[in-house]
Amino acid sequence: MRLFFAAWPPPATAAALHAWAEALGDGKLVPRENIHLTLAFLGEADPVRAAAAAKRVRGARHDLPIDEARSWRQNEIVWVGPRKMPRELEALVKALQLELYRDEFILERRLFAAHVTLLRKASGPRDMPGLPRVDWPVREFVLVRSRMSTRGAAYEPMEHFPLSE
Repeated sequence: MRLFFAAWPPPATAAALHAWAEALGDGKLVPRENIHLTLAFLGEADPVRAAAAAKRVRGARHDLPIDEARSWRQNEIVWVGPRKMPRELEALVKALQLELYRDEFILERRLFAAHVTLLRKASGPRDMPGLPRVDWPVREFVLVRSRMSTRGAAYEPMEHFPLSE
């Protein structure tokens, strides 16, 4: 089972980001319902073990600012995210990674970069229009199952983990 942990935006935020990316007119648009911020990618993993690790994570509620848009030529993606990572998000990711390591999950060995992919197979750098003003409150994180098909990825939330006030 392919799994990852993520923060999911409210529907209005996903719709606004999707419309912004659609206006760029180049690349493969990430479906509105798939827009998310990946916190940790597990790949093929046991969901029971992953959920057990996540239940030990303590994190604080916060807002995710969406105030930067970039194009990564080498990955052919357009993404949005915070110009400066919120301390609470950084602490949440570190706590989640620690608990996953304790349960012997093998994670990517690169620094976490808070980014929300909106376009794939996008051509190089470009001038981008101003971002919409959106609210993205992070009140929980989610264990998600990813299923691939000929129509692309379908994401199924499996378990929600609330954050403290």
